[in-house]
Amino acid sequence: MSNDVKEKKEEVFDPSKVQKLSFKEILKKIGPGIILSGIVIGPGAITTAANLGASYGYRLMWLYILIAFMGTVYVLTTYRLSMLTGMPTIHAIRHYYGNFAAGFTGVALFLTCVFFTMGNISGSGTGLNLIFGINWKLGSLIMLVILFFCYFAKNVYSKIEKGITLCILAMVVAFYITLIGLGGPEWGEFGKGLVSVGAFPEGSLVAALGFLSTHAALTTGIYGTYLGHEKKWKKEDLFNGAMKADAIAHVVFVILISAAVMLVGAIVLNPQGIQLKQPAQLADLIAPVFGRAAYIIMGVALLGAAFSSLMGNTQRGIVLLNAGFDKPTDLSHKSIKIGSVLVLAVCTVICFVYNGSPVQLILIANYATAIATPVSGAFVTLMLWRKDTTGGLKPPTALRICMTICYVICLILTGFSLYDLILG
Repeated sequence: MSNDVKEKKEEVFDPSKVQKLSFKEILKKIGPGIILSGIVIGPGAITTAANLGASYGYRLMWLYILIAFMGTVYVLTTYRLSMLTGMPTIHAIRHYYGNFAAGFTGVALFLTCVFFTMGNISGSGTGLNLIFGINWKLGSLIMLVILFFCYFAKNVYSKIEKGITLCILAMVVAFYITLIGLGGPEWGEFGKGLVSVGAFPEGSLVAALGFLSTHAALTTGIYGTYLGHEKKWKKEDLFNGAMKADAIAHVVFVILISAAVMLVGAIVLNPQGIQLKQPAQLADLIAPVFGRAAYIIMGVALLGAAFSSLMGNTQRGIVLLNAGFDKPTDLSHKSIKIGSVLVLAVCTVICFVYNGSPVQLILIANYATAIATPVSGAFVTLMLWRKDTTGGLKPPTALRICMTICYVICLILTGFSLYDLILG
């Protein structure tokens, strides 16, 4: 009996004994957060950010404070639950709350991803159109062929991680070249907008809340738990700095890119009172400053946004759908590859027939998120407060409180989104 007790004590995980990783070691460990950033920043997100800047100038810059808070909390919460329960999020929902809860969550999140994919298809073709002048539909088909190659190549996760990293770097460079070329923001107005937390200019509430729900979505953290499995993260990575660094990298990249876009909208569009229907219109507006280079700069940015989001988002939808029905979730599994191709094919047909801006598609995706996130968020919040999900460790009181606050904000977002959908 005493020997059994000793063995059990030896098996107890002690986070205090985990050594912190060096900066170089952390760089090797992070990756899922970068993929998640690429998924979040697509053509619709760029258009929405530019339009908020166009409509309200610098007055909604404070939204990025909430994005930083909520985005970090969502990712850290889902990562923690995944590592301590030994299960990715939807699998944990099935374990604690049953098959129906997992299935409903998987289907709802899948539908959200499908609508985002439609917007991304048109965006990828538009990027090539700006750079080379080819028809956007032909450009979309070219990018889809490249995407199919990535899906069916070996070491799928590695290729997607590297590809999205390059796309994100291209976006950062392109938008900051634009900002510098425009002379930068008016720093006084920028500072006022950043500290005016909770202030909604007249008519901005629904658009601002929809923007927030897109940039800080629980879906992102949930998918991150499956990418963590692909990355072969272990429980130690929750305490050695790897997962915190990954969560921070995700939020930083999202804010770096999206905030630059909103600032471009505030500088270029707001004085003229122009609203974008296509993100490609930004190229026309900055052409007086950059000349022909404007189309290349914006084409690279848009192509990076669309392609990185396509690479991650389509697979995300299939992974979450499979997870909901307890099917394989490895990116290299045949069902994920075939399912992604089928979704892309159907979305391409719809997108070509629709033949319009990704903005409306992204709005529909926001409404789908309004159904999926409160459900999955309820389960995640409840799991975080359970005593049997702590892995025998001290309960994370601060994280529990922060997650509860984020969930309440999420419910408010849902209420306003549905109000806008039904009565707006």
